[in-house]
Amino acid sequence: MTLAERLRHALDAPAPEVVLLAGDERDAAFADPRPAVDAAVLVPVTDRPEPGVILTRRTETLKRHAGQVAFPGGRVDPGDADVVAAALREAEEEIGLPPGRVTVIGPADRYRTVTGFQVTPVVGVIPPDLPLEKREAEVADVFEVPLAFLLDTANHVEAAVEWQGRERHYYEIMWGDFRIWGATAAMIVNLSRRLRWTA
Repeated sequence: MTLAERLRHALDAPAPEVVLLAGDERDAAFADPRPAVDAAVLVPVTDRPEPGVILTRRTETLKRHAGQVAFPGGRVDPGDADVVAAALREAEEEIGLPPGRVTVIGPADRYRTVTGFQVTPVVGVIPPDLPLEKREAEVADVFEVPLAFLLDTANHVEAAVEWQGRERHYYEIMWGDFRIWGATAAMIVNLSRRLRWTA
């Protein structure tokens, strides 16, 4: 079974007992009543004997989420056919990943951020060691983390911080000097729970 087939089978398999994270706001009383802005990110999994996942670190000069680790992605534009098209377009714009080199597995579980975005992660398989070119204005680093490391629940650390007068809980995953946290970590936690699969 190929990596793409394994991922597709794992995502398609019914998992009624899985508890997923729906968004940054876990308390319904504090949920943002405004309509969410649709966004999409690509989860590029490298097709290796030990698969990895491509992540980016955003530049420190951005107005939103400066310096944070993220999947390539962004808001869904009016010209995008769907979330898959948006994720592929953004990945090409941010890290020079040609859409034709991505075997799309499909959308995973949506996640709502505290900043008002409804983010759909789109899982895709890419060849290993593709030459990627980061968009300097947005992306400071492009790096790869082993998929098995990201899916290992032992690496999912729950943390809390005081924010706007109340305690906010989130997950973080440390990979060397890279701190993966917030929405990106939550989407990884959801993928780990959904896949229940050792890479």
